Amino acid sequence: MSTLQPASINNNPLNLNFFFNNAFEKENWPDFFSILKTKQSPEIIYPESDGKPMADNTKQYELIVMIKENLEHLFADNDDVFIAADLFWYPVQYDNKTKYAPDVMLAFGRPKGDRRSYLQWEENNIPPQVVFEILSPANSKGEMKKKLKFYERYGVQEYYEYDPDKNKLDGWIRNANRLEHIENIDNWTSPILNVKFDLSENDLVLTDSRGKRFTSFTEEKSRANREEQRADTEKQRADAEKQRADAQKQRADAEQQRADAERQRANTERLRADTERQRADRLESLLNIEKEKLNVERLRIDNLEKKMTQLMNQFESSEKQPIA
Repeated sequence: MSTLQPASINNNPLNLNFFFNNAFEKENWPDFFSILKTKQSPEIIYPESDGKPMADNTKQYELIVMIKENLEHLFADNDDVFIAADLFWYPVQYDNKTKYAPDVMLAFGRPKGDRRSYLQWEENNIPPQVVFEILSPANSKGEMKKKLKFYERYGVQEYYEYDPDKNKLDGWIRNANRLEHIENIDNWTSPILNVKFDLSENDLVLTDSRGKRFTSFTEEKSRANREEQRADTEKQRADAEKQRADAQKQRADAEQQRADAERQRANTERLRADTERQRADRLESLLNIEKEKLNVERLRIDNLEKKMTQLMNQFESSEKQPIA
């Protein structure tokens, strides 16, 4: 976006904050500044748009969105980092001519949230510290020099300018009151962002401190879809493994039940065998008793036969002897 030059006196920028915050207001011109503050200040309008598009082509737009959204993600857990794209920045109060809308800007020490424009005096007078500009064929060298001077004058610490058509990156870093050109920008790491800039064969590659490359929404969506497909595949594999494990468990349970049935059958057979053995033992005991009884009867019969033999012998002897 383009803008008019700031109000100036003798080619020096006019900062009305100076007048409102020094002794002139209280001593020399109290009535004038009182009227200006109470009556004229509320009527000052700070335009939120110049009616121009954020980008002149798709390549420029995609780069702006990619850088802005990746920086949002990078500092998502940091509540005091404000990041915006194509938002007017007004550095001087009561001056609605001095402004620019950087393609991407970051202000550390300022809370996140929606803004219609970045009014620096309402932001604890903190200027954006890091600014990105993505060039399009419509950007002239003169326009970009004016932007560089603006960013240098109003406190930007790091300024990066990328031409996607030429794959050319320039950077400036603050040294005292000047933005000095970074001579060796390839593989440069931003001191504030801790983001590495790498010029590949065709593109600018930005990498955060964790080594994660800045990606577009389409790349992230594709990656998320691949992750989702991979997760679905893993889930299907896990479900198949679970089904296989369940089948194996069912087989193992069936084997266990079969083994339990065999064990129970063996126990029953053992119990039956023990019962048969006990019955056999009892029968053997009864048989032994009967044998004892038989032996006793045999012994008694033997004794009776002996006695009968003795009696027969005595009888025969008595018959052979003569009668006296």
